[in-house]
Amino acid sequence: MPNPRTVIIGGGFAGLSCAKALGGAPTDVTLIDQRNYHLFQPLLYQAATALLSPSEIAWPIRTLLRRYKNIQTLLGTVVGVDRAARVVHLEGRQSVPFDYLVVATGARHAYFGHDDWEAFAPGLKNLDDATDIRRKILLAFEQAEFEPDPAKRAALLTFVIIGGGPTGVELAGMIAELTRRTLPGEFRAFSPQSARVILVEANARILTTFTEPLSDFAVRSLADMGVEVLAGKAVTHIDAKGVVVGDEPIEAATVLWAAGVQASPAALWLHAASDRAGRVIVGPDLSIEAGIWVIGDTAAAQSEGKPVPGLAPAAKQQGKYVAAEIRRRLRGDAKPSAPFRYRNQGNLATVSRKAAIAEFPHLRLKGWIAWWLWGIAHIFFLIGARNRLAVALNWLWAHATGGRGARLITRHDEHGRSDQDDLRPSHRRH
Repeated sequence: MPNPRTVIIGGGFAGLSCAKALGGAPTDVTLIDQRNYHLFQPLLYQAATALLSPSEIAWPIRTLLRRYKNIQTLLGTVVGVDRAARVVHLEGRQSVPFDYLVVATGARHAYFGHDDWEAFAPGLKNLDDATDIRRKILLAFEQAEFEPDPAKRAALLTFVIIGGGPTGVELAGMIAELTRRTLPGEFRAFSPQSARVILVEANARILTTFTEPLSDFAVRSLADMGVEVLAGKAVTHIDAKGVVVGDEPIEAATVLWAAGVQASPAALWLHAASDRAGRVIVGPDLSIEAGIWVIGDTAAAQSEGKPVPGLAPAAKQQGKYVAAEIRRRLRGDAKPSAPFRYRNQGNLATVSRKAAIAEFPHLRLKGWIAWWLWGIAHIFFLIGARNRLAVALNWLWAHATGGRGARLITRHDEHGRSDQDDLRPSHRRH
């Protein structure tokens, strides 16, 4: 008799944790992802700002799962799920049948009804985003070296980050350090320290998931690095010239979006109820029906009456929980499931090389100590000893010298133009 078939859609923290926990179980597992790598997303902003190489925060999914003989990995794009027929439909490929289904397809950036802004304000969710943003940031300085017009040069050297959550704060801090510590002395036509870094947040304060004192500390730390924090102000327009904050136009060649997320189309595939962000509304056991679970950023999950946060530890806990549920069913255990309970392991965010904030149920830290704790926690969660060592050495070198080893512009765009084409006046964006 063949083993039951388990299909996991998504190789992020939730899906990968579920797959690993099912390694060796009496079920044939198929993990499907539209990319062939698992991304350590908490450090994605460091790849976008040239501190780390993309290869240091991403690993082939096949490599991570190769020791589990019951797990197959497929590279494909899911376009639908037939719950009645129990099959997953892939674009341009055959359908994949399942007995158990786990949907962990994550989320992407959302523009709150202004999808046209995406062309001018890219978000940061995957490696392609990170390399595009890195290229955009570094090319702005290269273009400024050619630009004789002071007003146009000022626009090239203005960086606006929209969204005061952890990603926005981390991007703003890293770009400010790039302008004030890494690049000085490398350009002749201008001083990189003249660049403006502006962080815009519609709420009254940044980092709203942290307590107010920690949020205030982050604002002060950013200000010490020259970042302008515009809290309580909403962006009303974005175009090729820059942004409008309230009624004030700000000319900027580089605008980055970190203001919101939208779940994958999983709710549409599953014909399931969803919340305003598109997340599938799941039951206490993270399921929508017997044998179908939705986890991670794709799910609107509750734990003890509170929303489960969209954090990596929460996603990993959900993946392990569902794997345990599948193993229980494989054993023939028909007892009702215990509800999923999220165990709060704390919340951390970095502001600069010397400052971070950390909040735990009974402890709050800020400054240098919090930064070391943040660094240790992130290195610990990196997969593989080689990656831990590489990241640790890069951080030590960067902190000692201010240098960034990944500060290279190499990518060609979809039209086949080289990076040199972007430096010509006809291609400059004003």
